Amino acid sequence: MDDQNRNLILATVLSFLVILVWYTLFPPPAPAPDAAQDAAGQVQAPAPQAATAQPGQAPQAVPGTEAAQATAAGLATAPRVPIDTPRLEGSLSLLGGRIDDLSLKDYKVSLDPGAPDVRLLAPVGGTDPKAKPYYAVYGWLPAGGFDPAAVPDARTLWQLESGDSLAPGKPVVLAWDNGAGQVFRRTISVDDNYLFTITQSVENRSGAAIRLAPYGIIARHGIPAERRIYVLHEGVVRLDDGKLQEVKYADIPKMDVDPREGGPTDSIAVQESGWIGFTDKYWMTTLVPPTGQPFQSVVKYVPGADIYQSETRLPVMEIAAGATAETTTRLFAGAKEWEVIHRYQNDPGWLDQLLGERRDPDAVQIPGFVESIDWGWFYFLTKPMFRLLHWLHGAIGNMGWAIIALTFIIKALVFPLARKSYVSMAKMKELQPEMEKLKEIAGDDRQKLQQGMMELYKKNKVNPASGCLPILLQIPIFFSLYKVIYVTIELYHAPWIGWIRDLSAPDPSSIINLFGLLPWGAPEPGSIFFIFSLGVLPILLGISMWLQQKLNPAPTDPTQQMIFAWMPWIFMFMLGGFASGLVLYWITNNVITFIQQYTIMTMHGKRPDLFGNIRSGFQRDKSAPK
Repeated sequence: MDDQNRNLILATVLSFLVILVWYTLFPPPAPAPDAAQDAAGQVQAPAPQAATAQPGQAPQAVPGTEAAQATAAGLATAPRVPIDTPRLEGSLSLLGGRIDDLSLKDYKVSLDPGAPDVRLLAPVGGTDPKAKPYYAVYGWLPAGGFDPAAVPDARTLWQLESGDSLAPGKPVVLAWDNGAGQVFRRTISVDDNYLFTITQSVENRSGAAIRLAPYGIIARHGIPAERRIYVLHEGVVRLDDGKLQEVKYADIPKMDVDPREGGPTDSIAVQESGWIGFTDKYWMTTLVPPTGQPFQSVVKYVPGADIYQSETRLPVMEIAAGATAETTTRLFAGAKEWEVIHRYQNDPGWLDQLLGERRDPDAVQIPGFVESIDWGWFYFLTKPMFRLLHWLHGAIGNMGWAIIALTFIIKALVFPLARKSYVSMAKMKELQPEMEKLKEIAGDDRQKLQQGMMELYKKNKVNPASGCLPILLQIPIFFSLYKVIYVTIELYHAPWIGWIRDLSAPDPSSIINLFGLLPWGAPEPGSIFFIFSLGVLPILLGISMWLQQKLNPAPTDPTQQMIFAWMPWIFMFMLGGFASGLVLYWITNNVITFIQQYTIMTMHGKRPDLFGNIRSGFQRDKSAPK
């Protein structure tokens, strides 16, 4: 197979892979669930198991149909306790004692003036139609024949025993007397960031021992409407005795059905430490039992109502007559900021210790909590790259310039591999005239041509495969860099220069209105015209790829010429809708690659005829048959 045919096949395969990857990463949006299923009143009744529950079992977060309707109506009128911290704002409802209203003060929905804060949790029957119910509830499961009506549930109206608002250093205490000799209390506190501490206690004033099992549930009605892509995990994330597990939203309804639970369920017994919750690209809610406490880590789906649940179920506790028992768990609800999550993990690694960090024995310690960030397959590369980007951002003060600096550093580290590849390419070009002579001599004799080429490579000590291996070794590195830039929340609404005010969003400029010179706006993302609304950065990306291509003469085969001529511009349109931070990285990478390749080829006496290749391309276009 000659070089031209090999290049044609390679280009065709790459084009097919690009299309395949595109539809894999950006599948068509799934149809929205039926509104009737999402309504609060369309919830399946839980299995009648409470009165005879065994350790590890817990009820669903929502009651049956009639009770759910009453709950939705009751939540609208039930008293609420304000939540006000430096970073959170919202309220908790005394009906069920649920934490179901929470917004993040530091993050806005958009950059528009007056844009609301990002809303993380929302109540059932809320006034915001865009906010699907999403909340955390706690409770006790009766065991040993204890009356289910004697424990608080979603319809229980708690009394505010102390505190008037929840803030750092100002906990609130909820109380409920069941009238049968037991008083239930729930003490809720919050720190300066995103961690709630929930202490549930039972005072048994009766003359007999009782048995109860505490639980915590995060319930989510439906899944987020945002587009999900393959490279990022969104769904359940949990750690079970050091083992990380991720379950995508789409896979939860496919779990095995447990008849006792009334739907698809997956339960894991945790002996020492763990946590479980839901994670999105930038936000997360997580239930965290105390370290050393065994519990059941449960993922559940309620089919009739399209409700996703993550649960922690603690073992049955026996409370003697006249005794009081309590259990303390934590709830993380906030942004996936590495600095904050790393502090909660409170377990410095070797790099942290090298930098002088030590574990705080008096602080919270959540084992493996940093793993809740989706580091990807190449986590051993992604983590140090993120640490470097995080440090550069702090040192420079601008995420855009930090991305450019990180790209320069990574390209410098892999330069030995890149140099080997470029040197091999230069040597192959030196042999090009002799290879053309061999083709003329061999004619249609393929075997003779191959033998002649092998002798030519051996004589000049050239290995044609040596240029491919360094490129393959660099793929995990640059995929990890892509992952870092994509998942880090520091890019969210982070400005760079001028018109780039959000590195996590596509370039807002548009060639359709001449980059703001014409008096009309650019098409909105999601519009059919948005793909043609190229901004400045995507155009620079296409130009940088086109200039890279012009370092080499165009193939002589007309079909290959057409494929290679269109490829930079196809990528320009395909990648134009990506986050501007990623496009900035690709532009920087292309520019550095161009300089490296031009310099190395020049040093080997094969200076690329850049302007000659550009002129010849235009001449071929003009002379092409019409």
